[in-house]
Order: sequence, then C-alpha cells, then structure tokens
Amino acid sequence: MDYSTETSPLEKIQCDCLVVGAYQNLPLTPSVHAFDQANQGFLSHVIQRGDFAGKNGDTLLLNGLPGAACKWVLLVGLGEKQQLSGKNYLKALTCAAANLKKAFIKSVAVGLVECPVAEADSAWKVRQIIEVLNDAAYQYTHTKSDKETESKLEKIIIACGDADRDQIHSGLLQGKAIAGGTGLAKWLADLPGNICTPSFLAEQAFILSEQHDRLDLQVLEESDMAQLGMEALLSVARGSRQPAKLIVLNYQGGEKNTKPVVLIGKGLTFDAGGISLKPGLGMDEMKYDMCGGAAVLGTLQAAIEMNLPLNIMGLVPASENLPDGNANKPGDIWTSLSGKTIEILNTDAEGRLILCDTLTYAERFNPDVVIDLATLTGACVVALGRIPSGLLGNDDELCNALIKASETANDSVWRLPLWEEYQELLKSNFADLANIGGKDAGAITAACFLARFAENFRWAHLDIAGTAWRTGPAKGATGRPVPLLVQYLIDRSRASAS
Repeated sequence: MDYSTETSPLEKIQCDCLVVGAYQNLPLTPSVHAFDQANQGFLSHVIQRGDFAGKNGDTLLLNGLPGAACKWVLLVGLGEKQQLSGKNYLKALTCAAANLKKAFIKSVAVGLVECPVAEADSAWKVRQIIEVLNDAAYQYTHTKSDKETESKLEKIIIACGDADRDQIHSGLLQGKAIAGGTGLAKWLADLPGNICTPSFLAEQAFILSEQHDRLDLQVLEESDMAQLGMEALLSVARGSRQPAKLIVLNYQGGEKNTKPVVLIGKGLTFDAGGISLKPGLGMDEMKYDMCGGAAVLGTLQAAIEMNLPLNIMGLVPASENLPDGNANKPGDIWTSLSGKTIEILNTDAEGRLILCDTLTYAERFNPDVVIDLATLTGACVVALGRIPSGLLGNDDELCNALIKASETANDSVWRLPLWEEYQELLKSNFADLANIGGKDAGAITAACFLARFAENFRWAHLDIAGTAWRTGPAKGATGRPVPLLVQYLIDRSRASAS
C-alpha cells in the first residue's frame, strides 16, 4: 500500500474516490463546505432531498460531481454536530472502508482529519484511517490459485489541509508501522497448520532479523530445551512429528543496560487437544492457536520500523499439540524449568505448559516487565465475548498502562481478578500444582497457573482467545493485540523521553 498526505483543497485532489463526512441536518466541515461550493452545492442538494441522513455510519457513494478532480465521492455520516467520540469516528471509518471494496477504486483520499474527536489529535486520526483501511483491504490469498481480491485499493491519501504537519507525520509513521505489523500477524495466523509449523515460524523470525540490523535471533531446539530442563514445554510436543522451537528475538533500540520489555507469545501452530481431544466441529480454527506468537513478531516489526528507543525481547514458544502413542497423558507429571512439578489433568490445557517454561526462561534477561499473550482459554470467550481481551497481572501500574494503551488504540481489554483464593483450585495430590483448576473461572485459574512462574518480575497476561480471530462467514485473523502492544511501547518510549 502506498501512503501520502495532501494539503490541497478537496476538489483538487486526484483519486478514484474521495471520502468526506457530513453531520445530521446538513452541517458540513469547512473543507467539505468549500468542496460543496466548488461543486455547485451538489452535496447539499443530495442531503436536502433526503438521500442521506447523516447518522453515524451512514454512507452514500456519488459520482458525476462537476467540480471535482476525483471520480467518486463517498459521503459518510458523522451523527449529531458535536465532537465525535473515538468509537463513533472509528465506526464512520469502518463503514466507509466497507464501501471501498470496489474493483474501480484503487486510490482513496480521506478528508476526515479535520473532524473534531474527543481526546484525539490529528496523529491519532491519521493512524486510525490507515489502520482501518488496511484492515478492510487485507485479503488472504496465499493458498488460493486465484489471487484476485475483492479490494483493489493500492493508494491512500490523507487530506490534511492545514493540520499540524508534525502530528500528520507522526500519525503516518505510526499508522504504517502498526498496519504492517498487524498485517504480518494476520497473514501468519491465517496460514494453515501444514504450512505454518514451528519451523516455519522460526524461518519468519529469521527473515525479520535479516531485514533489521538491531534485531538478533536465537532459536532453541528441542535438545537445547531438554538440556535446560524445559520438560513442561517439551511435553506438549511429544505427540507431534514437528519439532518444538523456542524463538528468541532481541531488539536493542535503547541504552545497552536498560532493562527490556519482554513479550511472550503462545505459538501453538495447531492444537488438536492431544489425548484430551477437542471436538471435531471448529477444530480447523485451532491453527489460530499461534496468534500470540504471530502478534509478537508483528509488534516487533512495528517497533523497529518506528525506531522506538526501547529494548524489547520477543519470546515465542512454538509447538503442535496432537494425539499420539508418545503424547502427554492425563495424570503425567513433568518438572518445569522452575523446578515446580505439574500434574497434567487435561492435555488440552497445553498453552500454559509452554508459557510457564518460557516465563521462567525470561528471568535471565532481567526484564523490567513481562507481558504474555495467548489464545489461552475458551472460558475467556464465555466471560467476555469477542470484544475485549482478558487482562490479568501481578502489577497494577503495568495493568493500568495496558488499559490506557488499549483505550488509545481501540484494542479493548478488561481486567479480571487474580486473587489468591483461586490458587486453591490448582492443588494437586501428586505434584506442586495441576494444569487445570476445574470448570469454574477457567480464564482466571489459567492465569493463576502462569502467575506461579512470574513471581520474580512485573507481569501481565493477555488472554486473546476471543479477539485474535473472527469466526463464521468472516473467519480470519484480526491481528490483535498488535495495536495495543505497540501503543503501550509508544507510551513507554514517550515516558522515558520526558
């Protein structure tokens, strides 16, 4: 995708389609009013005759405007004439993007930067335009013989008028980086499990490291992990013919001795549940059990492209979880890297097994904070649906920073309790702890399990089981929580600079 900015009046911008906003009862923003005047009041006439109500999210595609350099104009409703909320602005953008999937639209100019949005500057608005339009234009074609896509969009022009140039440049940089990182995460997650194996993920990490001088890569093989004592992680791969990998990415963007942010992403490239086999219906979607790992790669790519002055470690434990004569069995007990023993009561609770050893491994990097992200529990989907990701952690400052970042990025989270009482549910008669806590509070007890391996650092856990992909007719990865994590890193870099 090609991105650019344009300060010319709207009527002089050459593109296939110009996107402009209108409020209810006709009020137009200054630049749209000037555009309307240059087109003999065409827009006003259309609105006055009742063809367009202007309610938030309404759209109307028009052509034949006499004084416009564009071929088409897409009117987008902004609702009542007042400062928009961030969500209403995004609703207008999303509804506009849905109308741009036309074969004849290859270039789009968006004239919505001047619309006032509560607690948002021009940089935020530019960034959201890029993110939303990129999301709408994305279409998976990697394993299709017909590479034709519904959207032909190739060029996005931000009509910014007299807006602050520094803010426009900042929004453009952030938007491009986040859209690129989100796109990488979506592409990796949408690939089938027979292509996107643990080795394939490691290869993609290698490609990323080759593209960026300040990104170093180390891949731990099964023999390396066995020597370290990662029995919990390796137990998950016992039923698979694909060797497990622990991908370790190190981005040095800050001062040499500055403690890093460690991001850990669950990389289960396919999860059949193991001996505790999942139901067949919907099992194809278990290729998405590596969305956490994909998001770590996407976040690192975005952070590097923005040249963030931070040290960031990305750890991706990658494996498959399949039934086999050598696979984990309910009742098996393994010793984790931490020395704690774990009784396997359900082999489908495998994500926490690969994460717990990786959390312990993260200690060697002396992290400032550790954030893990995982499609961990169906219980989180039951509790929160598919709107927010679940957030749990042992540090209020870290969790509050993630909540703040989620609000800015429009990548919602909801914090759940991590009370000590829940730890009682993980008791085992035969090991230090069990890998499940029963039918109650499944998302919380899964995080409680991880918390036992995160006692020596500030830690937060994101359960993205409900938000990492869409199901049904629109099935596909979302790329979340890349926008949230990148915003958190942006906020950190700003705080360190002040």
